[in-house]
Amino acid sequence: MSSKGGSGTGRVKNKAPAPVQITAEQLLREAWERREPEKSKAPKQRIQDENELLEVRQRRRKEFEDKLRMNRTHIPTWIKYAKWEEAQLEFGRARSIYERALDIDYRNPHLWVSYAEMEMKHKFINHARNIWDRAVALLPRVAQLWFKYAYMEEMLGNIAGTRAIFERWMKWIPDDKAWNSYVRFELRYGQVDKARQIFERFLIAHPIPRTYIRYARFEERNHERDFARAVFERGVQETDASQPEYLELLLQFAGFEERCGEVERARFIYKFALEKAPEDRKEEVHSLYSSFERQRGGKIAIEESILKRKREEYENWIQKDPYDYDVWLDYCLLEEEFSPDPETVRNVFRRAVSYQPPPQKRFWKRYIYLWIYYAIWEELTMQDLERAAQVYRDALHSIPNRHQEFTFKKLWILAAKLYVRQKDISSARKLLGTAIGMIKSNEKIFREYISLEVALGEIERARTLYHKWIEHHPYSSKAWLEFANLEISLNEIERARAVYDLAVEQTELDAPELVWKAYIDLEIEEEQLDRARALYERLLGHSQHVKVWFSYANFERTYNYERDDSARDIYRRADRALANTILDLTANLHSQRSNEQVDPQLLTAKEDRAALLREWLAFEQEMSSRDTSALNEVQEKQPQKVKRRRPIFDAFGENIGWEEYYDFIFPEEAESGKTPSLKILQIAHQWKKQKREDS
Repeated sequence: MSSKGGSGTGRVKNKAPAPVQITAEQLLREAWERREPEKSKAPKQRIQDENELLEVRQRRRKEFEDKLRMNRTHIPTWIKYAKWEEAQLEFGRARSIYERALDIDYRNPHLWVSYAEMEMKHKFINHARNIWDRAVALLPRVAQLWFKYAYMEEMLGNIAGTRAIFERWMKWIPDDKAWNSYVRFELRYGQVDKARQIFERFLIAHPIPRTYIRYARFEERNHERDFARAVFERGVQETDASQPEYLELLLQFAGFEERCGEVERARFIYKFALEKAPEDRKEEVHSLYSSFERQRGGKIAIEESILKRKREEYENWIQKDPYDYDVWLDYCLLEEEFSPDPETVRNVFRRAVSYQPPPQKRFWKRYIYLWIYYAIWEELTMQDLERAAQVYRDALHSIPNRHQEFTFKKLWILAAKLYVRQKDISSARKLLGTAIGMIKSNEKIFREYISLEVALGEIERARTLYHKWIEHHPYSSKAWLEFANLEISLNEIERARAVYDLAVEQTELDAPELVWKAYIDLEIEEEQLDRARALYERLLGHSQHVKVWFSYANFERTYNYERDDSARDIYRRADRALANTILDLTANLHSQRSNEQVDPQLLTAKEDRAALLREWLAFEQEMSSRDTSALNEVQEKQPQKVKRRRPIFDAFGENIGWEEYYDFIFPEEAESGKTPSLKILQIAHQWKKQKREDS
C-alpha cells in the first residue's frame, strides 16, 4: 500500500490522550503480579563415593578460602567455615580455622563462644576449658564469657571449679549482675555463710544503696533480722544522700522495721526520709508516712522520738569530730526549733563556740557563723538585746592576735547595727571607728559607717568619714565616686565638681575611666556642655585611647547635632593622632628590630585606627545627604585588610612554627612604598575581577 494514500492502516486516527495513562510503576507492578511461579528447585546432589566427597569438600573449602581472601576481617564467614568443618567431623580443621580467626580478631566474644560451644557440643571438655580460660584472660570485662564458663563447670558438677571461676571473676570487680549470680550459686548449694561473705565483698566493690537493699533482703529471708538491720544502718551511714537510690534505701529500711514491729524505729526512719526526699518524691514519702501513722501512732510520739534520736546522732558526730561546725549549727537549730527550755539552746551554743579552730582564716569562716546565729537567736527569739550585744563582743574578742592577721567585717557591721537598734549611737560609732583603725581593708566598714551617718542626717560627719576614707585609700575610685554621689544627692554640684577635680588629678587611680565618665555625665546632666567638652579635652591630655575619641565624637553627635563639623573634626583629630602613633611605633620598630618582627602595640594601634575609620564612615554615610565630599574623604582613608604570617617562639626563643594574623594597610603606607607586596596583591585582585567579568 502506498504511504501517500489516505487510507493507510498504520496511521493513528485519534491522537487525543488516553483517559488512563500508562506509567513505569504500572508496568513494573503488572510484570511482578504476572510473573510465573518458580517450579524448579536446585537439584539435590548425591555423593556416590569417597573421591567425589573429597572433591566436593575441596571445592567448598576453596570457596570459603576465596571469600576470606577477599575479606579476612569478616568474622561470620570464619564461623560459617568452622561450623562447616565441624559438620564434616573435621574437628582439627575446625580448630585451625577458629585459631586463624582469633589471630585476626581475638576481641570478638562471639568467636570465643562459638569455638567453645563446638568443643562442649562434642564433649571435648578439656579443650573447652582451655578455650574459656584463654577467653576470660584476654577479655575479662565480657560477662558473657564468664557466665558460660561457670555454667559449663556447674553442669559438669565441678562445684569447686565453678567457685574458682567466680573468684577469678570477682577480682575484676564486675557489675552487680555478676555478684548476684555468685550469691545465687552459693545459695543453690546451701552455702549461706559464703553467700554472706560474698555480699560483704559486694558492698566494698559497689557501695551503693541498691547493694545494701539486696544484702538486707538476703538476711531477712534467712530470718537474721539483726544482721539485716545492721546492713540497713550501714547503708544509711556509708552511702551518699545525693544518690538517686538513697531514698529507696530509707523506705526499705522503714518497711523492714515495721515488719519487725519496731514502730519507733520505723517512725524515725520515715521522718528522716521526709527530710532527705527530693521535691519530686516528697508527696510519695509523705503518703507512706501518713499511712504508717494512721496504723501505728500520733504526732507527739513522732516528734519526741525524732528529737531524741537526732540528739543522740548529733552527740555521736560531735564526739567523733568536735570541730565539725556544720554539725554544731544543725544541732543548735534543732534545739532552737524543738526544745522548750532556752537554757538548753543556750548551752548548746556555748558548747559549740567553745571549740575554737586553729588561727587561720579558712578554718574560721564556718566557725564565725555560730556566733552570728547565737546573737540572732538571743535578739529575735529571746528578745534580749543586751545578751545579743554581749555575744557580739565575745565573738570579736575571740578573734586571735587582736584582728591583726584576719578579721570579719560582717561581724563588726552586725554588732554596730545591733547598737543602732538599741538606740546606742555612740557605741555604734565607737565600734565602727575601732574597726576602721584595726582593719586594713576597711572600705566596707567606711561604707556602712557613712550610710549610718547619712541615715541619721549627720552630713558633716559623713563628709569627714569620706575624707578619712580617701586619706586611707587615695587611689580608690569607689571612694571618690561615692563622695561625689553624696554631694550630688545633696544638690551640692560645686562640691561634687571639686571632688571630681581632685580625683582626676590622682596619678594612680585603680579605675580612672570610671571617675572621668562620672564627671562628664554630671556635666551633661547639668546641661553644661562646654564644661563636658572641656573635660573631654582634659581627658585627651591624659589618654589618647580610641574609646575616648569614640565617646567624644558620640557626645558631639548627640548634643551638637545641628553642626556635623563638630563630630567630624573630632574624627579628623583622632585619625591624625592615631596615625602619628602608628608612625612613631613603626619608626621605633625599624630602629630596634628587624622588619620580620611584629610589634603587638603597632597592630593594636592599627586596629584602633581601622575601628575609628569605620565609625567615621558610618557617621558620614548617615550624613551623606548633607556633605558628600566628607564621605569621599573618609572612604579614601579606609585601610585594606590583609592576611600575613608571623613566627611563633617558645619560652626559650626557638621558632616553633607560624601563625596567621590580619594587618591593616593604610593608603599613605601604600603610596610611600612601605608595602610593595600590596601592589602585587592589588594587581592580582584586579586581574581576578577582570577574568570574572569576561566570563
